[in-house]
Amino acid sequence: MHFRFGFKMLLLSVSTAAVLATTAFAQEAPAPAASSEPKDEAQAQPIQVAQAVETAASPLGNAAVEQLLVTARRREENAQEVPVALSVIGLQQIEATGSYNVGQLTQLTPSVQFFSSNPRNTAITIRGLGTSFGLTNDGLEPGVGLYIDEVYTSRPAAATFDLIDIDQVEVLRGPQGTLFGKNTSAGAINVSIQKPTFDRSISAEVSAGDYGFFQGKATINGPIAGSVLAGRLSVSGTLRDGMVHNVTTGKDINDQNDFGTRLQLLYRPNEDFSLRIAADYNRQQTICCAQGFVRVGQTLKSPALQFPALAAQANYAPPSTNPFDRLVDTNSPAQANQVIGGISVLADWNLGAATLTSISAWRTWNWDPASDRDFTRLSIQTISANPDNQNQYSQEFRVASNGKQTVDYVFGAYAFKQKIDATPLAQYGADATRWLLAVAPPATPRPANLLDGYRVEAIAHSDTKSYAGFAEITWNVTDRLHFTPGLRYTYEDKSGNFSQTVSGGLPAAPGSALETAKFSIARPQFYAAKFSDDSLSGQANISYDVTPDTLVYATYSKGHKSGGINLAGLPVDANGNPVVTTAVIRPENVTSYEIGVKNALFDNNLTLNVALFDTEVTDYQVNVVDSGPGALRGYLANIPKVRSRGIELDSLFSITDDFSGYLSAAWTEGKYVTFKNGPCPLELIGNATTACDLSGRPLAGLSPWVVSFGGEYRIPVTNKTLDGMAYFGVDGNYRSSTYADASDSKYLKINGYTIVNLRAGFLFSSGWEVFAWVKNVFDTDYFQYLQAQPGNSGAVFGLAGDPRTFGVTVRVKY
Repeated sequence: MHFRFGFKMLLLSVSTAAVLATTAFAQEAPAPAASSEPKDEAQAQPIQVAQAVETAASPLGNAAVEQLLVTARRREENAQEVPVALSVIGLQQIEATGSYNVGQLTQLTPSVQFFSSNPRNTAITIRGLGTSFGLTNDGLEPGVGLYIDEVYTSRPAAATFDLIDIDQVEVLRGPQGTLFGKNTSAGAINVSIQKPTFDRSISAEVSAGDYGFFQGKATINGPIAGSVLAGRLSVSGTLRDGMVHNVTTGKDINDQNDFGTRLQLLYRPNEDFSLRIAADYNRQQTICCAQGFVRVGQTLKSPALQFPALAAQANYAPPSTNPFDRLVDTNSPAQANQVIGGISVLADWNLGAATLTSISAWRTWNWDPASDRDFTRLSIQTISANPDNQNQYSQEFRVASNGKQTVDYVFGAYAFKQKIDATPLAQYGADATRWLLAVAPPATPRPANLLDGYRVEAIAHSDTKSYAGFAEITWNVTDRLHFTPGLRYTYEDKSGNFSQTVSGGLPAAPGSALETAKFSIARPQFYAAKFSDDSLSGQANISYDVTPDTLVYATYSKGHKSGGINLAGLPVDANGNPVVTTAVIRPENVTSYEIGVKNALFDNNLTLNVALFDTEVTDYQVNVVDSGPGALRGYLANIPKVRSRGIELDSLFSITDDFSGYLSAAWTEGKYVTFKNGPCPLELIGNATTACDLSGRPLAGLSPWVVSFGGEYRIPVTNKTLDGMAYFGVDGNYRSSTYADASDSKYLKINGYTIVNLRAGFLFSSGWEVFAWVKNVFDTDYFQYLQAQPGNSGAVFGLAGDPRTFGVTVRVKY
């Protein structure tokens, strides 16, 4: 309590100091002298929109649709002229909606879905493809590449951190293997950071709301040494009380406690060369992420082995059968603490006809969790933790042509190295035997204390080395016709090992039935594996400017995601022996076809973009859950073939100078084309582990229909007391139902829902802004995540989405 209060006071002090500094700066700083020094491109370009997700946050002026420069092809271009299906979320939209991490931003992009039961178990998909969600396995790499400030981030947990000093987010849909490279078989999310400039500026923001929500942000930017060296320092912090009440401990949990800072230095001795050093540190310390009781699903097990009978024997009842009461009764320590940070060095050298770019980076992630894996006050699994440390190093060299020529080009080389060290730990308690190893009458029950104190400890380690060369050219055949082929060659080398030991519990003779029973929960394992592979991915794109405002294009692309090594233990066969063939999973290969049209109509008052796609993936990598007893054990597998196809629409319109809006929609059909040896859904699980044919079933984690919509109305106000603009805005997102498990269990289906957010405020011409906001204004009940209880008793637990929240934000920029 004292720490949180002190942290809140620190944030308030920093933000207040920044506000006072901006006021002083505005009142006392002399007007800068005229200078021939060119402004940075990041400063010179207007922060506007490129796709349907961007509405002005209340700019003082005309609200007509303007276009934004993007780097989807690793060089700056107008988004409407890039023959790629992409969405752009600009700074104004980010600030207007109060979005402060990637997970929240995905609500504005229909084709992107975000699932997270905790930061480590986070998955991002595009068009239903990318990463299988659930219990994350370190050996499974994402299929949606997350780039922050041009640096690839290997673990999706980074998406849960507050984004500091963000400029814009580009979402590129479909395989992006040519230029974005490593593990972008489903797409890429490219997050741009605001860069230092030689123009002095200060900004600060403070937000407060219900549930104890408090957020402070502050940035100072400007020259350090004349026109040669500039710096930018940003600080951000978020606090919020827990939205779930634990009746066992009497505490509110699932809170927020985030802090982050970013320091950048820009060295620019002349107009042709710049060197930028960026360092960031981000920390989360939360009591998270407890899941509440949702329902009971009937399995094919004997009634004596299902949740109602097991709960009756233990004299147990959930604290509530309504998950939106947000009550839990867990009795094991819970935390989701993590630190992520790193340093990058980015250099650009303008050679005249082309620009040479070098990006060197080191990133680290430390994960320190604890959770109650049985989700109840029972002592089934008393300890569950999977501490993780990951370090990655990357180097990229890139050469890109300047300006528009007969042949535009980008080529380069990329190297990546990663080390992962994890130490999983689990321990079982007094209720474990009765719950996980119950037998149906008239079988003889096992000793009640068989698993009491049974401890499972493991060490997992992996090394990854990846090297690639890439090239993409655009042949401007005529002023209207453009042909863009691209290729990327990648070589990867991976090695890993897993060692697991067991101890404690009731002693059992080697080879005895009791030892076999204990080993069915977890058994000693050791294995090591390594492999290497190379791949050639790329694309061929042709586009035609029908008119200066209408572009049509067609793309054929081949994507590749590297193979993996199972780093969470192997499933066992009928005799209890590890299935060693599952230690390595095969690479994933993608074939995609796409056609699209981009329009800027009615004097640029309407952008209307449509894309149709058909994507087929062979050896699709998935994380499945063993349907046997014990803890939920995830392991890696390949699905022979999956398919995703659909249509996407992005539109942004400006009806008058005072009203603008957006509408984006996606319909996607995704299914397992061939998946004969899939995991069985909860309702088909019997007394033995079996496999089920899921061929033809829908892809898990995919909402077939998604719609994002919104608008803003502005009223200029100029009188003796006020000078600025009042505004009112609405943002909404609809998602149809989806399955929360690879088995497509009917009990693990997340129903569709609609979330609507409102905001209203005033932007003063002096640079101050005050607005109130309400998120989930209709207090819609929905789930972020569902999963079955360990042991497959039939109980289903879930993470409820945030209820209605409200607050006020004060922002100032000079």
